[in-house]
Amino acid sequence: MSVQDKTASKRRGQALTGALAGVAVIVVLVAVFIGIQVSDDDKTTSAAAPAASAPAAEVPSEAAPQASEPAPQATEPAPQASAPPQTAVDPALKEKPVVKAGTGGRLTKLVVTPIIVGKGPAVVAGQTIQANYIGVTYADGKQFDSSWDRGEAAVFPVGAGQLIKGWDQGLVGVPVGSRVQLDIPAELGYGENPTGGQPAGDLRFVVDVLAAQ
Repeated sequence: MSVQDKTASKRRGQALTGALAGVAVIVVLVAVFIGIQVSDDDKTTSAAAPAASAPAAEVPSEAAPQASEPAPQATEPAPQASAPPQTAVDPALKEKPVVKAGTGGRLTKLVVTPIIVGKGPAVVAGQTIQANYIGVTYADGKQFDSSWDRGEAAVFPVGAGQLIKGWDQGLVGVPVGSRVQLDIPAELGYGENPTGGQPAGDLRFVVDVLAAQ
């Protein structure tokens, strides 16, 4: 082989090597490009995927126990002793009586005068009675007290030393359902010179005994 042929063969080998190298570079570039595309696609897919939603709050089932109701508040104080059960009374006891002044001078003793006689049992000392009443001064008939004006009957014990003596003595034995007039001398009332605004001297009360127990 001549020198020229050797030179030409060498050039063809170099050209082939260069071509292969170029193909290799192209293959590498294509692989890199494909890799980039795949990476981008993965990122896009990852971005498009919805984030995991937070778990929904549990809804209690019907079988699940609900929160207990608040503890009940302390009960109100126990009521005071209730009024005695009212016995059937004369319709006249539903009307406020007219009470006049006394006559005949000063009283020397307790006088109990029935106005309406009730059909119930007689009041016993120590019982609690329910009653309407009006109190006036005996000499001039001036009213100083009235349960009627307060709009409710009074409830109190009889014969227990908590009332003036004229009431403790005058109401024991009176049948329930009665209206009685009590003419009370000063010594069985508040006296001649009472303190605290009580009426002085002889007194007159008209009392309706509505119930007792």
